[in-house]
Amino acid sequence: MAGRFAPSPTSDLHLGNLRTALVAWLLARGSGRRFLLRIEDLDTQRVAAAPEVAARQLADLAAIGLDFDGEVAWQSRRLPGYAEAVTRLDTYECFCTRREIAEAASAPHDDGYRPYPGTCLRLSEAERTRRRRERPPATRVRAAGAVQTVTDLWAGEVTGAVDDFVVVRNDGVPAYNLAVVVDDIAQGVDQVVRGDDLLSSSPRQAWLTRRLGGAVPRYAHVPLAVNVHGRRLAKRDGAVTLAELTRAGVTPAQVLNRLAHSLDLAGPDEPVTARQLLERFDPAELPREPWVVR
Repeated sequence: MAGRFAPSPTSDLHLGNLRTALVAWLLARGSGRRFLLRIEDLDTQRVAAAPEVAARQLADLAAIGLDFDGEVAWQSRRLPGYAEAVTRLDTYECFCTRREIAEAASAPHDDGYRPYPGTCLRLSEAERTRRRRERPPATRVRAAGAVQTVTDLWAGEVTGAVDDFVVVRNDGVPAYNLAVVVDDIAQGVDQVVRGDDLLSSSPRQAWLTRRLGGAVPRYAHVPLAVNVHGRRLAKRDGAVTLAELTRAGVTPAQVLNRLAHSLDLAGPDEPVTARQLLERFDPAELPREPWVVR
């Protein structure tokens, strides 16, 4: 059994990321699970700074007292596993652009995702041959109108339609929904903790997990950190990373207190350690509203 934290090395972790990591650590450690760290770097393989960003992310997590089991896993080193998984799925080529999907699909979900209308499923082989000369295809899994229900620790039962989603992009890179499922199965992850902006993707991932012979994990989606305008926290909101806060005179211990206070685990300015928070943590008492960072 294991939980995990899986950042992408695109930028330093901000307070919202650190808060989600803390909750993931508390849930894993509090339930006797291993806690794993995975770097989701498929989109950053050609970005020279990605290893340095990942190193800073690991240092920030250690600075607030979070530890991990085993070695860090890097998605960019696991490409053969993703390719093998695709061979076990019922898939087809898709040549649609985002614009074509937007024009043909129904209204987007709350997360902006537009269910795929199945355009390329109905192409003839002659049409596929012609389209291959125009652009490389993505690969979609055939879901045949499936509907999947998952259970989230705080949101309860969540049911979603599973469209024919992309498992390999048209640049040959494994898609997020495929990679995280393959990795979670391989690493024995049965507890997935992440921001609640990803809740709507859980039915697709749970469905794919079953198709690949895995057991659906337990989900726990943490309310996001937002700015005073209710928008998702970002670097434009000021000093929101550990490095920025340190330069402003805020210590990692004070950052941990700020995170703990937002989770109702510590009073304002109360010195605490991650281990102390573990003794206080009750998942049922986690605040259910977004954390407004001021």
